[in-house]
Amino acid sequence: MSVKRIVVTDFIGDDLEWEREKIENRGGALECHQMKYAGEDELFEILQAADMIYVNMAKLPGSLIRRLRSCKRILRHGIGYDNVDVAACTAMNILFSNIPDYCSEDVAEQTVALIFAAARKIYQMRERMPAAGNSGKWDFDAVLPIYRLEGKVLGIVGCGRIGSRVLAKMSAMNMTIMVCDPYLSEERKEELGIRTHRLEKVLKEAHVVSLHTPLNEETHHLIDEPQLRLMKKTSFLVNTSRGATVNNRALIGALNEGWIAGAGIDVVEGREPPPPDSEWYRTPNLFLTPHMGWYSEESSWSLREKMLDESIRFLEDRPPRYLVNMEVLDQIPDGRPRYTPEFGPG
Repeated sequence: MSVKRIVVTDFIGDDLEWEREKIENRGGALECHQMKYAGEDELFEILQAADMIYVNMAKLPGSLIRRLRSCKRILRHGIGYDNVDVAACTAMNILFSNIPDYCSEDVAEQTVALIFAAARKIYQMRERMPAAGNSGKWDFDAVLPIYRLEGKVLGIVGCGRIGSRVLAKMSAMNMTIMVCDPYLSEERKEELGIRTHRLEKVLKEAHVVSLHTPLNEETHHLIDEPQLRLMKKTSFLVNTSRGATVNNRALIGALNEGWIAGAGIDVVEGREPPPPDSEWYRTPNLFLTPHMGWYSEESSWSLREKMLDESIRFLEDRPPRYLVNMEVLDQIPDGRPRYTPEFGPG
């Protein structure tokens, strides 16, 4: 019986030796690469004989996926999967899954941290400290005004795994919380104790708007110039979802021209990290973090354990836990395994 080959395009961390040992002990083979920015032909060279693919941030367009003849599964090493052409996976009868449940608590904590940091202007305060030290007196006029969060309105756009955890954490702040999520069921809204509102209403009324949506055709540039102009001049935007849910050029313009008071951003559109001459680093009232919302020691190990579990499921011909393109099950030809995944899309 041939050995099932699992090929990793790119990954976070020093190595995957822990995973390799356990996969090899079960008769599989793990081949690791760091090709985050590789082009299609370079990726094809390492993926053409893969039975299963792990992908983190490398781009897997349809033109590449349609060239893969051995691949049976692709697993996104994380939550979002806008870098993979899922429709092409379906057309090729490739099961595509992700891991949406390893870092919800961590991203929610990062979101709350950015809300407080932006609203309290923590970074700007720190910047003023050397000047105050030199003069021997406090002078924070450049930081003012600062408003308390209590009694203000928090807008949560997307109330799934992460958004609902932000809702729970911020509920103690005595803020009015407005949620925009057209896909929540009535049962889930009742469970969370919320009503939902149109995006425009949330943007107009909220003092802080926090984004928690996936990135797809519907949410690409969900926040653009017209949406930013709806927001209060004293409001803040927080994004810990995907960079391209916000038109970055429009946001930089909004901050430079004072349409909104500030922003807390963990994800940016385009290449990450931004180059050193990027406007991100010169934009006022911007609290920027390096796409680390997902990380904690606990979440890092949870991700590795869940990735290993998905590998073992593949080696044992069991279904992925979170299958995104469930419709592929109806297309699998006779002679290949049929099964029902434990969970639907994340």
